[in-house]
Amino acid sequence: QVQLVESGGGLVQPGGSLRLSCAASGIIFSIKTMGWYRQAPGKQRELVAGITSGGVTNYTPSVKGRFTISRDNAKNTVYLQMNSLKPEDTAVYYCKPTNMGTWGQGTQVTVSS
Repeated sequence: QVQLVESGGGLVQPGGSLRLSCAASGIIFSIKTMGWYRQAPGKQRELVAGITSGGVTNYTPSVKGRFTISRDNAKNTVYLQMNSLKPEDTAVYYCKPTNMGTWGQGTQVTVSS
């Protein structure tokens, strides 16, 4: 059974930083391309960043240069380092393998002064 547990969200001021973590189980994590997604109120869920099994990364243009996705295959964990946060980054953040439909509970990120 696939399980995805996101953590690390919170309330942060504009310009601040957060590091999200996502622990995965029930999959062969090391071979999976993993993605971080977000869903803001009233908007569709979008892919924010992805990382392949070989460590190749890609980002949606709005976060490029501010967010960094990384993975630790020994810990079955994928991370999202978010710097220079903006109010428009406010959303619930989720992770999952990009070729699977299972979602975790997500972690709330709120950027506000």
